[in-house]
Amino acid sequence: MKLSTKGRYGLTAMVDLALNSGEGPISLKSIADRQGLSEHYLEQLISGLRKAGLVKSIRGAQGGYVLGKKAEKIRIGDIIRVLEGPIAPVECEANGDPECCQKSDYCVTRSIREKVRDPIEDVLDSISLADLVRDPQTMCTIADPG
Repeated sequence: MKLSTKGRYGLTAMVDLALNSGEGPISLKSIADRQGLSEHYLEQLISGLRKAGLVKSIRGAQGGYVLGKKAEKIRIGDIIRVLEGPIAPVECEANGDPECCQKSDYCVTRSIREKVRDPIEDVLDSISLADLVRDPQTMCTIADPG
């Protein structure tokens, strides 16, 4: 599995929100400054995370973003799916439409793809945002396994 900048930056922003969750709403500018990321790019990423309920926006002069749920309840797999789409090694699995491939009933690589996909999903769904806050090295392993 290879994460794009969307996945890496989004995970980084979510970890930053979790680390600073006791301080009230966090501005994207402060996340961008702390993490060395583009504030404009974070604005694009945070929109999807907000729609998915993973973050909440707080309006006003002291506004910003907070986690939409407790860090223990947010799974890394949920964040990745919002930012990257389905966790699937090939496009015909990603769109979820069995009609997209005429060979789906007798596809010779289907079982191999499932054996690759399922453990990746299991790992991502077994790690919470709170786990990453406790052990940031976990994130390095997920984002760059090599």
